[in-house]
Amino acid sequence: QVQLVESGGGLVQAGGSLRLSCAASARTFSIYAVGWFRQAPGKEREFVASTTWTGSSTYYADSVKGRFTISRDNNKNTVYLQMNSLKSEDTAVYYCSTLYSLRAGKPGDYRGQGTQVTVSS
Repeated sequence: QVQLVESGGGLVQAGGSLRLSCAASARTFSIYAVGWFRQAPGKEREFVASTTWTGSSTYYADSVKGRFTISRDNNKNTVYLQMNSLKSEDTAVYYCSTLYSLRAGKPGDYRGQGTQVTVSS
């Protein structure tokens, strides 16, 4: 069993930055690919970014490519999402999840509760 807890969300002006963290409860977390997803009110869940268990490969949605960076520190059981040049359309609840593969595109067995990101224009 892996428990995931996101943090780092908040209110930021358009053009600003935030760094989200996804902390895992178990060392077995390091064997999983991990992804970030987001969901805005009234919209479908959207894949944002993912990383392999080593962190050597990453994958991004076109909507965030060049602005967001996913990384992980397995010594800290934590995955990060650095978000720069934020836009109002990035406003959503962001959550992390283990994945079956880097490009799975949908959450795996474990996911967190999410953290709210609000970008004001």
